[in-house]
Amino acid sequence: MNRPEVSDTLFTWADLQAKLNSELLNNLGNFINRVLSFIAKEAGAGYDSVVPDAPNAGEHTLTKILAEKTSKWVEQYLDAMEKVKLKQGLKSAMGISSDGNAYLQESQFWKLYKEDPAACAIVMKTSVGLVYLLACLLSPFMPSFSDEVLRQLNLSPEENLSLSEEKGEIAKAKSPWDFVPAGHRIGKPAPLFKELKDEDVALHREKYAGSQAERSSKAAADAEANKVANQLKGTKLSDGGTKKGPKKQSGGSKSKTADADITVAKLDIRVGLIRKAEKHPDADSLYVEEIDVGEDTPRTVVSGLVKFIPLEEMQNRKVCVLCNLKPVAMRGIKSHAMVLAASNEDHTKVELVEPPESAAVGERVTFAGYSGEPEASLSGKSKTWEKLAAELHSNGELVACYKDVPFTTSAGICKVKTIANGEIR
Repeated sequence: MNRPEVSDTLFTWADLQAKLNSELLNNLGNFINRVLSFIAKEAGAGYDSVVPDAPNAGEHTLTKILAEKTSKWVEQYLDAMEKVKLKQGLKSAMGISSDGNAYLQESQFWKLYKEDPAACAIVMKTSVGLVYLLACLLSPFMPSFSDEVLRQLNLSPEENLSLSEEKGEIAKAKSPWDFVPAGHRIGKPAPLFKELKDEDVALHREKYAGSQAERSSKAAADAEANKVANQLKGTKLSDGGTKKGPKKQSGGSKSKTADADITVAKLDIRVGLIRKAEKHPDADSLYVEEIDVGEDTPRTVVSGLVKFIPLEEMQNRKVCVLCNLKPVAMRGIKSHAMVLAASNEDHTKVELVEPPESAAVGERVTFAGYSGEPEASLSGKSKTWEKLAAELHSNGELVACYKDVPFTTSAGICKVKTIANGEIR
């Protein structure tokens, strides 16, 4: 029997935790739940569980672009599955989910609902079609997941999409708004995945230790497992590489331990709402903002964004705010936090890191696989901040990340508009 892949798989608990939390929870689960939950909202806030009609979906620019991407993903999926390249098939299906999340974010459907109802209906009907498509494509990998998604869609598993070209159903990928008919009533949405926390990983590692624990002492096995886990935290499905060059043996163990303890959990990043922004009275390049970060009073924040973001775009918008930097005076006004933004390689373009519109003001931004309390106060020139700042970036899908782990809120992931692979500061 032919092997479906060309190499063995290295399993680690940390890798499983990162994949589940970033790929399944924050990518796939977040997309499906956002779509179905919005449709399920009562009329006046959603569609009362009824899929809206969208007669002009094929003329909607953003939707046409999505349909073209989806069609290509499906072609890649079919090709991979026919060649028994299961990993590539799975990646293609997950690519559809990533594009769906970006589509929702770029469309700003929550604003369209009131401002342009016809466009919002197009976005929702197209998105619910993608939900159905994902349930079908992922069935070979996660059959119980697919059954649950179909249940939430109020569709029978027997209605699963045929992947046969002869039946012509796969051609609908070019018009995903046609998968689920207008007027169809969906079921009750529910979360599909839950976060795998550090304490859960510890319990599972203990439970399934098996012969490894029998071959060596428990303490030695745990120490080795934790060492590997810390090295591999934050890896992606597509990342099989390692850093080049051997590790230097010089330096004390205390220094190495201290470095290992510096994780993104040290940063107090919160969802903030800019209540007011104005030009700095004594500096042409600076804004002075009043930002609500969930405290009794807003924080005064000074940001060097005048050259990059118009003043009107700084008003009444949600941002990601680093709240535990030491206050610093900037041209006579003390700044009590920092607004996070991404910049391109030559620093000629800057965009704010944006949490989901429905994210709660004051909510702490989290990172799957990294838990703990933030430091009370960080210097802008401290070793901790410099080390962590070097790992903050936007990825190729415009998701704000620490290493490869997304900035995450209970409402979804944080993103930038157009700057891919940019540094975040």
